[in-house]
Amino acid sequence: SGTAAAGASVRVMADQPEASPATDGERKMVTAMFADIKGSVELMEDLDPEEALAIIDPALKLMIEAVRRYDGLVVQSTGDGIFALFGAPVAHEDHPQRALYAALRLQEELKRYSDRMRHEGGLPLQARVGVNTGEVVVRSIETGEAHTEYTPIGHTANLAARMQVLAPIGSIAATEQVRKLCEGYFLFNGLGPTKVKGVSEPVSVYEVAGLGPLRTRLERSAGCGLTKFVGRQREMDAMKAAGQRARAGHGQIVAAMADPGIGKSRLLFEFKATSRSEWMVLEAFSVSHGKASAYLPVIDLLHGYFKILAEDDTRTRREKINGKVITLDRTLEDALPYLFGLLGPIDGDDPFAQM
Repeated sequence: SGTAAAGASVRVMADQPEASPATDGERKMVTAMFADIKGSVELMEDLDPEEALAIIDPALKLMIEAVRRYDGLVVQSTGDGIFALFGAPVAHEDHPQRALYAALRLQEELKRYSDRMRHEGGLPLQARVGVNTGEVVVRSIETGEAHTEYTPIGHTANLAARMQVLAPIGSIAATEQVRKLCEGYFLFNGLGPTKVKGVSEPVSVYEVAGLGPLRTRLERSAGCGLTKFVGRQREMDAMKAAGQRARAGHGQIVAAMADPGIGKSRLLFEFKATSRSEWMVLEAFSVSHGKASAYLPVIDLLHGYFKILAEDDTRTRREKINGKVITLDRTLEDALPYLFGLLGPIDGDDPFAQM
């Protein structure tokens, strides 16, 4: 499968997120991800090495870009796959979610690449991804002027590699620990307990089926029940007054500003609960892993407005966007190419795809 041993000393690839070197023996909670191209050995067996490189290299670049987009560290390229860490050396409290976002993007981008290959008469490519969260001991060693070896030691990475081997082709397999930390944010299908080499007890394996309905920690807490909302009547009255002015045709913007933990998200949550029946509510979120995505909150909002789903193909997306815009106002037809460019359903030769 092209996976690497967790204790092996591997060279960090260039252009990674900046971080301070880890001290020797530093214990960290991380999420490890292994991904490889299924059938790459058979593919390369029948091709000239340069022809195989021309096929595999773009796929590897897509994998690496997906990891880096969510501030993961590509520890090693295995020739037909990658080993990546989230949560070290750059610490993120949401590293399990970042790993799954990266895994889903990796599969989505590789599917697009594979479809292009098939359209051009080539062989399709599919990947398997394995993810696990747990503790490791890490250290970084300067081995040269521009080279750093970063070594994660522990069972966490080994188990992630086992998940990759167990993943159905074209899918993502995760452990129970990942499911517990990411449930609600992502959808999981149980694959059942599985005997894993090096583990005495059977390991519960889950296939990541896609994005879940939750986007924030507040939404997850709401599912378990929130405490009584008190002491924000003045703020609620101000927001309701702005809402009434908006209904009268005077557009309004309301900003809630306060220190972290004061309750800004809860205030918005309660306001929506009292007003949702009066108007259409479109939501967008500014997420910690979204800094690499231009216009991310706008794209998020428009996805909700056009009811675009992750599994929608290009034709379905174009139909949803076109139908909604033309029904809303035919004078907005000139905006369609820009919306197609922003929301993805454009061809590689389209000038908007080059921007």
